[in-house]
Amino acid sequence: MFRAILLEKDDQGFRAGLTELDEARLPEADVLLAVEASTLNYKDALALTHRSPVVRLWPMVPGIDGAGTVLHSAHPDWQPGDRVVLNGWGVGETHWGCLAERARLKGEWLVRLPEAFTARQAMAIGTAGYTAMLCVMALEDHGVTPGSGEVLVTGATGGVGSVAVALLARLGYTVVAATGKAAEADYLQALGAASVLDRAGLMAPGKPLQKERWAGVVDTLGGVALANACAQTRYGGTVAACGLAASMDLPTTVAPFILRGVTLAGVDSVMAPRAKRERAWARLARDLDPALLARMTDEIPLGEAVFERAAAIMAGGFRGRTVVGIA
Repeated sequence: MFRAILLEKDDQGFRAGLTELDEARLPEADVLLAVEASTLNYKDALALTHRSPVVRLWPMVPGIDGAGTVLHSAHPDWQPGDRVVLNGWGVGETHWGCLAERARLKGEWLVRLPEAFTARQAMAIGTAGYTAMLCVMALEDHGVTPGSGEVLVTGATGGVGSVAVALLARLGYTVVAATGKAAEADYLQALGAASVLDRAGLMAPGKPLQKERWAGVVDTLGGVALANACAQTRYGGTVAACGLAASMDLPTTVAPFILRGVTLAGVDSVMAPRAKRERAWARLARDLDPALLARMTDEIPLGEAVFERAAAIMAGGFRGRTVVGIA
C-alpha cells in the first residue's frame, strides 16, 4: 500500500483527497519509482481544483513532476537504485502521476537526476523551471545574447517566471520582470531583475506595432500581454511563448513578424524529446544558482496542504515554487 492524492469524477461529482492505494492499481509501465518529492505547477493546480479539463482519465493520481529512486525496471536504460526525474509526458493527465509515494512510469520518459541536485531541489525546479530553461535556450538558439538588449519576463512571480528571471540574470541578461504584484518588487530584484514593470501596461489592447524595446521575451501569459510583447519586440528579436495563464487567445497581427522579423518561438515542455530534456537539465545544473532556487521555494507535506496551495496558486496568491515532500 502507498499514500497518494486521488482525484475521482462520476455521476455524483468531483472528489479529491489523500488515500491509500494498492500497488496493483498502478498503471502498466516498465519502471516502478519510489517518489521522494513532487511539486505543484499551474497545471497541477488546475487539476486539483477541477478548474479546467486537465484530467482525461478517471480516477487520476495528479502530479506532472516527480523525482526519486528506481525500485524495479524492465527498461534497459534504468536499474534499481538509479535516481531520476520525470516531467510531463501526459502524467497526471492520462497516466497516474507523482503526488504519491509510488509511480509506475515509462522508462523513455525519465531523465537521470543531475548530481548537482537532490530530489527536492529537482522538484523546486520542476516543470516550471525546466520550461524556463527551455525558453532561455530558445532565445539563445535564435541569437538573443546578453548584449542584444533588455529581455522581458511576464508572469515573473510565478514558477516559470521566477526561474527565468534567475537564469537570465545569472547569464548576464538585463531582465525586466513584469508582474501585477507591486509588493513583490524586492523579491524579483533579489532574483536578479534589473527593473520591475507593472503588468497592467501589457494587459490593455495596443497597436500592432509599438515602440521597440525588447530583444527577447519569455511569456507565460498569452492573450493581450503576448500580443503587446510581440508588438514591442525589437527588429530580429525573439519571443518565447510557453504559457496561457491569462488567455489562450493571441489577438495580434502579422506586422511584428513580417515588418520587424520577430520570431515567435513556441516552447513545449510536455512532449519535448529526451535529448532536449537532458540538455535543459544539464544547463539547469550549471546555470541556476542554488541559493536563488532556495529563496523562491518552500515545502509542504503530501496531504491537505496540497489542496490549499493549489487554491492559492489559482487565486494568484502565491509566488515562486512549491516542493511537495513525500519521502
